Amino acid sequence: MKFMKLGSKPDTFESDGKFVKYAVSDLDSDVTINVGEVTFHLHKFPLLSKSNRMQRLFFEASEEKTDEITILDMPGGHKAFEICAKFCYGMTVTLNAYNITAVRCAAEYLEMTEDVDRGNLIYKIEVFLNSGIFRSWKDSIIVLQTTKSLLPWSEDLKLVGRCIDSVSAKILVNPETITWSYTHNRKLSGTDKIVEYHREKREENVIPKDWWVEDVCELEIDMFKRVMSVVKSSGRMNNGVIGEALRFYVSRWFPESMESLTSEASSNKHLVETVVFLLPRVNGAMSYSTCSFLLKLLKVSILVGADETVKEDLVENVSLKLHEASVKDLLIHDVELVHRIVDQFMADEKRVSEDDRYKEFVLGNGVLLSVGRLIDAYLALCSELTLSSFIELSELIPESARPIHDGLYKAIDTFLKEHPEITKSEKKRLCGLMDVRKLTNEASTHAAQNERLPLRVVVQVLYFEQLRANHSPVGSVAASSSPPVKKTEENNDKETTKKVELSKKSRGSKSTRSGGGAQLMPSRSRRIFEKIWPGKVESSYKSSEVSSGSSQSPPAKSLSSSSRRRRHSIS
Repeated sequence: MKFMKLGSKPDTFESDGKFVKYAVSDLDSDVTINVGEVTFHLHKFPLLSKSNRMQRLFFEASEEKTDEITILDMPGGHKAFEICAKFCYGMTVTLNAYNITAVRCAAEYLEMTEDVDRGNLIYKIEVFLNSGIFRSWKDSIIVLQTTKSLLPWSEDLKLVGRCIDSVSAKILVNPETITWSYTHNRKLSGTDKIVEYHREKREENVIPKDWWVEDVCELEIDMFKRVMSVVKSSGRMNNGVIGEALRFYVSRWFPESMESLTSEASSNKHLVETVVFLLPRVNGAMSYSTCSFLLKLLKVSILVGADETVKEDLVENVSLKLHEASVKDLLIHDVELVHRIVDQFMADEKRVSEDDRYKEFVLGNGVLLSVGRLIDAYLALCSELTLSSFIELSELIPESARPIHDGLYKAIDTFLKEHPEITKSEKKRLCGLMDVRKLTNEASTHAAQNERLPLRVVVQVLYFEQLRANHSPVGSVAASSSPPVKKTEENNDKETTKKVELSKKSRGSKSTRSGGGAQLMPSRSRRIFEKIWPGKVESSYKSSEVSSGSSQSPPAKSLSSSSRRRRHSIS
């Protein structure tokens, strides 16, 4: 840190208690000056020789026949006045980045200019600012931090503007030319890494592109905004680095606890709105911010009551990056907002123009699949879902985003487990979201033995398992390298028999003698098959008979008569 010493006489200011100060001298003090809560007993002559304002104040006091002066609006308060008074006495004072703003403002207030005395305090401070402070990276940051409490004086004296120019100019220099010290202690990991540009392996003496981030993030939000606005408008800084600076600023200044966040809602509201304003964009989209970061900003903006336009902006940009989100990121929001984000995502997907169809075909499917998996996982983990919100959110996802329904099945099973009180009709609505034909073998096996599912759904699972077992080898590309069809079907039949027997056992059904595909099903399941797929049951039996060589299938007549005896549906 740079500093400047002024004066050569020893400091003879002494205190009498906390609020009284005086200059030790052979002469008695002849003026009392009250600055705030502190009283100074001083001498007129040293002050008159350096300050135009003191000359006027002494004249006014003599007119009123008093030797006491009160100053209520001294910038920098009694500490800055004391330094100016010591300078008037010729005593040694030290100026540095921490006090120079206050002393400069106080000297301006006291009008310590060159027309009063050559080489006066204002002149000396300006020399020090230009030759020392503004050439130093860290000193410029410190001075800029001190200007906030001295507005509007620091603004009118262009101290704020000159500090911002100094800091932003240094940020934009080629890192290879940097010779000053800076703070760079953070260890980036995970989502905090700068993903927008690639950091190549470098030697320890090579300065990183984001060398300035930690120091600038010590600034108060308004000063930070002004510095970043200059840096952004220059067009010379990588947007990825700017995005990293904003992420670090948020982690530096946002409270960790919910209570602190909401208790200081006003200041945090201003902070989040400013950060959103500064986020780098490409064609209006926040392309250099991760979805996780945007979702956290959205949560904060809701908690502190940020402006609606800010929240809308974040929702729109989150929807554009929804395929990058994690379930953990979504779970911090309420169900209604997640529904809104997904709805916005799907609306954006549907707005793809004809010219973009090829791009949609090549890239869009992967995005849809990611979102489909994300929402299925969210449905399985979110404890706040009601039946209606579960169904509405699930129905937002198109069929093309769910080629496999294992994730949806897991979510439905979890919901049934956590809501055992739902009615049969509600179970039917819920399970109607799932297409059992899109379950993998593993999921089908689980579903066939799942007592929480309606029996109708279990039978559907068993039916399609049997069809898959009977017909999966036909037309297979790898048929030449597979075992003979008949042998494979026999193995599948055995496997299906085992699954059905497990299902029957878990539901208390009577066991039936194993044989062809039709005989694997209990009579109750067969009756349900007739009501669901008229005619298909018989053909399934025949198919099974042909494939297994069995002639034990019951006649269609007996199947029909059995159906007539009990026509009520079972679900």
